[in-house]
Amino acid sequence: MGGKKKNKKRIALQVAGLFFLIVLVGIGVYGFTIYKSLTDTVETMHQPIDREISQKRLEKITLEKKDPFTVLMLGVDERVGDRGRSDTIIVLAVNPNNQSVKMLSIPRDVRTKIVGHDTVDKINHAYAFGDVKMAMETVENFLDIPIDYYLKINMEGFKDIVDAVGGVTLNNDLDFTSNGIHFKKGTINLNGDKALAFSRMRYEDPNGDFGRQHRQRQIIEAIIHEGASLSTLTNFGDIFNALGKNVKTNLNFNEMVDIQRNYKDASHQIDQISLSGQGTMIDGIYYILVPEKERMRVRGILKKQLEI
Repeated sequence: MGGKKKNKKRIALQVAGLFFLIVLVGIGVYGFTIYKSLTDTVETMHQPIDREISQKRLEKITLEKKDPFTVLMLGVDERVGDRGRSDTIIVLAVNPNNQSVKMLSIPRDVRTKIVGHDTVDKINHAYAFGDVKMAMETVENFLDIPIDYYLKINMEGFKDIVDAVGGVTLNNDLDFTSNGIHFKKGTINLNGDKALAFSRMRYEDPNGDFGRQHRQRQIIEAIIHEGASLSTLTNFGDIFNALGKNVKTNLNFNEMVDIQRNYKDASHQIDQISLSGQGTMIDGIYYILVPEKERMRVRGILKKQLEI
């Protein structure tokens, strides 16, 4: 029983986002110096989008009033000269009133309408076609819920963040080789380059994209574990530099503080929602088709969570 509670707590930290952890641990440990570095980093991370409110809302949410809200987490494989695609797509629905978070992972190959592009394609192509705004609006349309905030993590920058915290240790449940690196089953230690290769492998995994999403979440969780230690925080300058370069969000510093103050009890219960679909080939391209009944089921869970 104790192990399950510990697991939930670690998952809660993961899905809240890396920068929330820094808000929690940084201010109390190192005082003004780290506070100044933190605010500078958040300013660098802050990247507003061209819309003040979701089209699915009648009025803007108020974090001070503890309104339920959503965050779209995008793990983007960005490279020089290429915007990339959002290969990891996670929706968080946070409700402080019932003290819970619903977490939905959307497979990258789900076939849906790309809002603003007038096409039907893989859902992860929305980011490639129209950046964060199109990704948010496409996910909104697919789930019929508002998407209030986003958190974009550059997967290429994983290695910078991992190296900044001095590497990570995690438990690997699949023996495989990727990019010439062998990953044995069991406890493994990874530097930045190895962590990137570990998180990208897909085709050798019997669970396909679901397996890759699991490994990416493992890396994020391990980064948070390392980042929470006092010994690692002596390198907070490197950590903040890596975050500033590789994490973007439309949340500003005050909103982050409001979330930490008013919503932290929501992390007591994390419910992962599965999305079922059928893999199929259409015109030689692989897609996952989600039945309307399944989509309505997931929509109902999320709408109830958001009290809409």
